[in-house]
Amino acid sequence: MENNQLNSKKIKLELRNISKHFKGIYANKNINISLYEGEILSILGENGSGKTTLMNVLSGIYTPDEGEIYINNKLANIHSPKDAFEYGIGMVHQHFKLVDTFTAIENIILGLKDKLSLKEALEKATNIADKYGFKIDLKKKIHDMSVSEKQTVEIIKVLYRNVDILILDEPTAVLTIQEIDRLFDIIRKMRDDNKSIIIITHKLNEVLSISDRVSILRKGEYIGTLITKETDERELTNYMVGNKVDLKLERLRKEATVPTLEIRGLNVLKDDGTPAIKDLNFFLRGGQILGVAGIAGCGQKELCEAIVGLRHYKGNISHFGESIVGYTPEKIKEIGIRMSFIPEDRLGLGLAPNLSIVDNMLLKSYQKSKGIFVNRKDAKKEALGVIERYNVQTESVDTPVKNLSGGNIQKILLGREIGTDPNVIITAYPVRGLDINSSYMIYDILNEEKAKNTAILFVGEDLDVLLAFCDKIMVLCEGRNMGIIHTKNTTKEEIGLMMTGSKNLMELYPEKNYGFAPDSLIDNKEVGK
Repeated sequence: MENNQLNSKKIKLELRNISKHFKGIYANKNINISLYEGEILSILGENGSGKTTLMNVLSGIYTPDEGEIYINNKLANIHSPKDAFEYGIGMVHQHFKLVDTFTAIENIILGLKDKLSLKEALEKATNIADKYGFKIDLKKKIHDMSVSEKQTVEIIKVLYRNVDILILDEPTAVLTIQEIDRLFDIIRKMRDDNKSIIIITHKLNEVLSISDRVSILRKGEYIGTLITKETDERELTNYMVGNKVDLKLERLRKEATVPTLEIRGLNVLKDDGTPAIKDLNFFLRGGQILGVAGIAGCGQKELCEAIVGLRHYKGNISHFGESIVGYTPEKIKEIGIRMSFIPEDRLGLGLAPNLSIVDNMLLKSYQKSKGIFVNRKDAKKEALGVIERYNVQTESVDTPVKNLSGGNIQKILLGREIGTDPNVIITAYPVRGLDINSSYMIYDILNEEKAKNTAILFVGEDLDVLLAFCDKIMVLCEGRNMGIIHTKNTTKEEIGLMMTGSKNLMELYPEKNYGFAPDSLIDNKEVGK
């Protein structure tokens, strides 16, 4: 949307000098942002820049300490989410707020004093879905839905309440490229219907693809707003962090080595007893990064847990030719295998949230202590080293990790795991929810480990990152390997087709044996075409 087109539009929303502080520390300070009618506005900023706080103010979760909100040039008094809805403001949070045992339509009307019958409500919601192109069974229970279906329910839920200002928090975090394209088509239809939309996302390529303008926050303050067509990733990043950041991911090249890990015929079950991983075969080589792409829930979590000994499996896993089948994490460590696991659930599986940074370091080393006393001195030294090396923002080493930001929590986890000098790193979504600076620090750390000949399995959700950062990508669909391809020989579109099962290289080219293709074959430009 050109600047003159925006100027001809009506200003729908204005935030004037909005400030919000907690215990005297400003999360937002004198924020001034406007939103036009029929516009898509992206909000960018590092972790801790105040994006979420600002949106919580707008959606009624917080009340601003200073400043005013204007809707249609009239002062708005928003003190609760109910007030926000009455002003036509609705927010779709990154973590869905749905009742799993209810149907979609029951969730949509939950909490409303609407006198419509369930049948009439279903008809109204269906009309909304049809209008914008949503494909959803509104009689389906939430626990039977995919992530994208749940997100659709959340969006219809706020549209059902007649909102015309829609806030979407990280809406593409767990969607495939095809699902993202469909969502963006729907968002554009909503804009064309004169809805005003605010999107919070860390993915700069998506900002440039979907938004009309971009507003940037830095350390709680408003930096400025740019016309999307007149900017690029580099400029946006520089505004976000206040200095130049090299956006080029470095893909280090190393000669192929003997496989560090060899996985053959791997079968793993989910917690409910259904198959998660089916007959999986692949190599993990030292000095290389193997990316794993797939729709959320297609076996990535179970694969990682099986490799590190946290989940029972059938099949064979070998480390430098030695079978580690049935080994617990303790047994794996006992025989000298240096394997580190950086799980998706940082505070559930990776760290103990109520413990201090020092005590979380101890979780990796306490068994080395002699007698009944643990060696906190070495753990404190290690904690101080991680804080200094990775620039962790914390008051002290005794701060509970749950009090840290997402980026700092991830730095603590990564620092602890890499501090053991691993030759295998298994990592799942290591930059999920992190700002651009923290993300690139993580990439640099993993590249440093790769240069040490460490074998790295990198489960990711951003296909642009997987293509730029990894040497090869293994694509999973419903727990099956659709093929392993060299990143320089494929595209996001091809990977998207493989993620949905529309393209299976294992079946198309059985003679190439993708799971065990040597590097000379994987480098062949004909592979995957």
